[in-house]
Amino acid sequence: MKRRAFCRFGLLAPLGLAAMPLVHAAAPAPVPDGRTHAFGFSPGGFTLDGRPWQIRSGELHPLRIAKADWLHRIRMAKAMGLNTIALYLMWNALETAPGQFDLDSGERDFVGFIRLCQQEGLWVYLRPGPYVCAEWTLGGLPPYLLREPDMRLRDRHDARYMAAVERYIGAIAPRIAPMMASAGGPVLMLQIENEYSMHGSDVGYLQALAALWRSHGVDGPFSLAEGLKDLRRRKAMLPGAALGLDGPDLGDLQAATAFAGQAPVWVSEGYPGWLTHWGEPRFAHRDYAPRLRRIVAAGYSFNLYVVHGGSNFGLSAGANAEDDGSQFQPVLTSYDYGAPIDEAGRATPAYFALRRIIAGAANTPAPQVPAAPRRTRFEPVQALPVAALWDNLGAPVRAETPTDNQRLLGQDQGLMRYRRRIGAGRDLHLGQVHDYAVVHLDGRELDHVSRMRHPRLHSAAQLRLPDAEADARELEVLVDSFGHINFGPALGDRKGLLGPVRLDGATLRDWEVCGLALDADPTPSLRPLRAPPQRPGLFFAAEIVLAQAGDIHLDLRDWRKGYVWVNGRLLGRHWDIGPQQCLYCPGAWLQAGVNRVLVLDLHRLQPGTLRCADGLTPASTAPASASSPSTQDFACS
Repeated sequence: MKRRAFCRFGLLAPLGLAAMPLVHAAAPAPVPDGRTHAFGFSPGGFTLDGRPWQIRSGELHPLRIAKADWLHRIRMAKAMGLNTIALYLMWNALETAPGQFDLDSGERDFVGFIRLCQQEGLWVYLRPGPYVCAEWTLGGLPPYLLREPDMRLRDRHDARYMAAVERYIGAIAPRIAPMMASAGGPVLMLQIENEYSMHGSDVGYLQALAALWRSHGVDGPFSLAEGLKDLRRRKAMLPGAALGLDGPDLGDLQAATAFAGQAPVWVSEGYPGWLTHWGEPRFAHRDYAPRLRRIVAAGYSFNLYVVHGGSNFGLSAGANAEDDGSQFQPVLTSYDYGAPIDEAGRATPAYFALRRIIAGAANTPAPQVPAAPRRTRFEPVQALPVAALWDNLGAPVRAETPTDNQRLLGQDQGLMRYRRRIGAGRDLHLGQVHDYAVVHLDGRELDHVSRMRHPRLHSAAQLRLPDAEADARELEVLVDSFGHINFGPALGDRKGLLGPVRLDGATLRDWEVCGLALDADPTPSLRPLRAPPQRPGLFFAAEIVLAQAGDIHLDLRDWRKGYVWVNGRLLGRHWDIGPQQCLYCPGAWLQAGVNRVLVLDLHRLQPGTLRCADGLTPASTAPASASSPSTQDFACS
């Protein structure tokens, strides 16, 4: 979804006659019961087994939810009165290296998730990419593509990209084909691409993707998700596909029939909440009830993006930016999104407001709301330094000039240390930093620079070094990366120190570079401290004791910037610029008794305290209107 344009909604237009009438329950609604069902299109709407059908969908992403919690979240969505679950598949989580697929382990088991939806009597709207946006790093595209020079993403004329896409579709299509409604499964419709008109205008690209799916046994029905403004500008519409609009009002839905022809127009993404970036003063919030009431009254099908967001565990969070890559905005670890079901799976006031609207439209009572997940608590503990980052970096390589992670080390995100000896000089200019750099001189932290613009950060990559006290000094630039830009022309940004690096105007060459990927549990291989630490860049460890397993929130207000693992699982990033100061950990990843916590902090030198929080608690409950989304104070409580 376009993260800037959709922050504003258009004015309400007259209703018109484009939508189909609501479906009332004169006969039992079809459910995914293992028998074949015919899902199709008619002028103005959808049909299921020959009857008009209104999709009432909510979006959930299996990768953002602990697998043990999938069933609870699905049942929470069903209890809102929804009849469909929408989900993205994130290609880069399923194929981490060319040809190396994992479609079964843990939260990657999308077939298992879809079968749970079917078990609960819910249909599925599947959005497998290749590109998804979703505030997910690189919009779901695999970062190994960035190791290729001048790779053109989302471009059918780049044979390397299209070969990778075909390999991906070839791997997942055999699992999807048996789950289509026409084969007795719950999947009604498959989205070909996401918001392509916001990127390009090549209808041939969309046709090539549809042809790939057909060649691998998936014949549709197909759909697109677009923004009306960009669709008008680029007109990248796949003939015969259903046209979903992101963030539309009724006037947009009616206007879109000019592009859809006889295919249905519907709300592919209606926003009951909104995303939040690091450094923003508050968590986003909005009131979607008035708009949803109008949409369902007019008979349009809809998908709530998102009904439950979950968490950007690990290194999965993406980033937004302007078209030229400026105004870099990394997304929080939390994907709470201000959604009706909060990050920990609990119903919010918006949940019950939207539930009443949806139940009224369906003319049937909604199921009982499931009980909230169990929470637990722990006593505050001190986390002590156990290892230095500097002793645990990978093998060094030589580079004539600073180069990105992907091409130099084959590393995606994580940390990179660039080191060389320098002589006298005062004005150090780092050039392009993607995305955050801490500068050390002779083992002493001097300062940091950031790609972000924020009052507490230095966005200009220029530092004034102290006067030289020796002929040779050791300069170290530690670069920490956020997720790749997930939207717009800047999609495909590479990570690391991109330079050029200059000292008093002279280019610095001949660097030693080493990295730490952070995508696996570092605990087993950490080299312990041999002496009291003298500079920051440390791993801290603690044990928290739980009387029983249950969800927790770790309060990290004592800490600066870095990463947190619990029992070997990387929860994600922490950063004191907020607004997020707590990290959610699912109870499924904890146990009664002792649980291990590891904190990497780039700036802290002394032990720090870990406390238990109750979660993200709003300081104000006054909602914003859907036409003017605002932000709302959240804090650890």
